Amino acid sequence: MNKAADLAEEMRDDGTVIRLSGSLAVACLHDLPSRLDAVQGPVSAIDLSGVEHIDTIGAWTVHRTAKRLNSPITGGRDDTMRLIEAVGALDEPVAIRPDHVPAVTRIVSQIGEAVSTAGSTMLGLLGFFGGTLVAAWSVIRHPSRFRVNAVVQRFEVVGVSALGIIGLMSFLIGIVIAQQGSVQLRQFGMEMLTINLVGRLTFRELGVLMTAIMVAGRSGSAFAAQLGTMKLTEEVDAMRTIGVSPMEALVLPRTLAVVIMMPLLGFYASIMAVIGGGFLCAIALDIPPITFVQRLREVVPITDLWVGLIKAPVFGLIIAISGCFQGMQVKGNAEEVGLRTTAAVVQAIFLVIVLDAIFAVFFTWLGWN
Repeated sequence: MNKAADLAEEMRDDGTVIRLSGSLAVACLHDLPSRLDAVQGPVSAIDLSGVEHIDTIGAWTVHRTAKRLNSPITGGRDDTMRLIEAVGALDEPVAIRPDHVPAVTRIVSQIGEAVSTAGSTMLGLLGFFGGTLVAAWSVIRHPSRFRVNAVVQRFEVVGVSALGIIGLMSFLIGIVIAQQGSVQLRQFGMEMLTINLVGRLTFRELGVLMTAIMVAGRSGSAFAAQLGTMKLTEEVDAMRTIGVSPMEALVLPRTLAVVIMMPLLGFYASIMAVIGGGFLCAIALDIPPITFVQRLREVVPITDLWVGLIKAPVFGLIIAISGCFQGMQVKGNAEEVGLRTTAAVVQAIFLVIVLDAIFAVFFTWLGWN
């Protein structure tokens, strides 16, 4: 059984030596801290040669006394001295409030951090795209590794299951475009140009753009959450262990499904938007459906359809790569899944809009106005 802690004072010419003995564990200290507080200097040394055992509280008591009396600690075993040194290393003042940073410095720092994060994310996205191309080339060289069932399942998730919400959204957007356009054109007696507005805007821009935004929010977020959860549960690591490439098994089927389905969904959305615009024209402007269709064929060039169909697979590629990339970056905890899912949606929508602007300039340069 450990002896109770005790101290003895030995008078010397150079001062008093405090000799501690027994166990300096919290259960055996008793009144030792108060007795040490009562000691007045000068104290030439604190001798621990008689100490049998010491814990963190005992080490802190010895360190505090030695610091107050400005006395060296001697005679302790190696483990005792290491514990006292470790406790002493924590004896630093802790700020209750962080240091004040000027607003300008803080804003500039946040902007710099955001730019650095955006740059590293874009580099990572490009690297991930390269990895996807390598996986695609590997599957082309070894067709037996192509997972048809996985791609078909993603067709259903990305395409078939999204028909309802995309169709309803596009139908309502067509109604809104026709209603707002007719209100403005009525001032000039040009309500018939509402058909031009609905046809060209939906086939060329809004049909595929709104579809891309819906797919990014619906499928891109799902990709990030699914792959992020698999990362947390170490399923991705298990696939690598058994020799299965996650890029071929998880990323490539999702990317192919979105790239293939986006032109179909974009065309479907454009048709639904045109139907919505025609419905509004028939109700509010008394334009018969036959007249609407005939006028639509006259004013909408086939290049508008090609523009939408060319942009759609590129948008699909961006959405799939962004979602899978953010999902594969998950690590640490479940909160990271939510953060990466949000980042995937924001990143995909941002890149889609930027590419849409680039496509608009490019097709104008080609003369496809």
